[in-house]
Amino acid sequence: MKNKRDQAKARVEFRIHVFIFIAVIVLLAIINLFTSPENLWFIWPMLGWGIGLVVHALRVYVFSGEEGLKERMIQHEMNKDN
Repeated sequence: MKNKRDQAKARVEFRIHVFIFIAVIVLLAIINLFTSPENLWFIWPMLGWGIGLVVHALRVYVFSGEEGLKERMIQHEMNKDN
């Protein structure tokens, strides 16, 4: 199971990832709207990167304690037998 320091580090790294994502997507949107407003191509990198961002969020906030989850499931199964 990850310790608190590792969890905090992962959350900080995720927040940095979100900030960079927003900055780059805004920059791409501005470039797109000034160069070819009839074709909104910035949506495609936003969707692709957004999927990666969702996966990153899931790993940090949902599946961060996989070892802990495994141990809880084992404990649950052992308690069912009693």
